[in-house]
Amino acid sequence: MEAKAIAKFVHVTPRKARFVMDVVRNSDVDDALALLDNIPNRAARLIAKVVRSARANAQNNYQMDPDELRISRCFVDGGPAGGRQIRIQPRARGQAYRIRKRLSHITVCVTDEPRAPKARRGR
Repeated sequence: MEAKAIAKFVHVTPRKARFVMDVVRNSDVDDALALLDNIPNRAARLIAKVVRSARANAQNNYQMDPDELRISRCFVDGGPAGGRQIRIQPRARGQAYRIRKRLSHITVCVTDEPRAPKARRGR
């Protein structure tokens, strides 16, 4: 069984969030939270919040043991970068450059199923 948590329209760029997400992919939830709490990055705080929410969803909605949970899937999608998220940078000769304030959609899925053993390569 798999429990999921999604945070949408998060004010962090997808590229910066993906760097942090690569650290915790396929790890135990407790280990991932310990890592995320020690990373001095805004994206790490936001991802830790989503991981805690996924753990709570698994515990309350599916009666899973929170000590046996591991992150099965996690990814960051880009949100909208238009409309109100665009700022203007004044430039020379009356020009204006656009600054896009990017948003993210963070998704974390947790499961209590054990990992599949890796296939060994024979020589």
